Amino acid sequence: MPLKVNLEVKLITEEALRNRFPVFQNRVHAAEMLTRKLEIYRRANAFILAIPSGGVPIGYAMSSELRLPLDLVIVRKIQIPWQPEAGFGSITSGGEAYLNNDLVAALRLSDEVIDRCLEDTKKEIERRDVKFRRGRAFPRVEGMTVIVVDDGLASGYTMLAAVESVRRRGPSKVVVAVPTASEGSLGVIEETVDEAICLNIRGGPFYAVADAYQEWHDLSDGEVLTFLKRVERDSA
Repeated sequence: MPLKVNLEVKLITEEALRNRFPVFQNRVHAAEMLTRKLEIYRRANAFILAIPSGGVPIGYAMSSELRLPLDLVIVRKIQIPWQPEAGFGSITSGGEAYLNNDLVAALRLSDEVIDRCLEDTKKEIERRDVKFRRGRAFPRVEGMTVIVVDDGLASGYTMLAAVESVRRRGPSKVVVAVPTASEGSLGVIEETVDEAICLNIRGGPFYAVADAYQEWHDLSDGEVLTFLKRVERDSA
């Protein structure tokens, strides 16, 4: 079961951008705008954790500007077999799964299909952990504010897995910061975070993260590694 916090969730948004698209030139532009809402955390006792792949350039830009350490929290959506850009849940790096049960029922997914998708997702998480984290221990965030970032929330389940994974490590506060999100996705995470920052909230039956950006593409492993090398260089 998701961990719940006993605080009223604070939502920070930009009403002028509600239901608009596109609103960002690219991920860097989105990060610049998002960072303005996070000035209170500049040089604070805080840590930024980015969800790869799309959250890495967002996290890097925020980390550089706010002078905060950056690392990755590796989680993965469970892809719908015939529509891999969409998911019906997510898995943490520890193997804990969060399923969108309403969607699972609507898609009429069998237990056999679900189990196969879970195994495929776990293998991809392991691959990313080896390639991106290279055996590094997860950073100690106990007693710190943790800011979890991605380039957007569609269903919210990938972020839910990330938040649950982080909260079990004892931070004092968990903040989710994303440039864009669907109204429904914010509802998925609202009981597990202390603060949510999202500039572009959109309603309606159809939502795609990419629609918020003029320039948007799936990041390759090479691009993610380039950002991680910059993090190593900056911290040296």
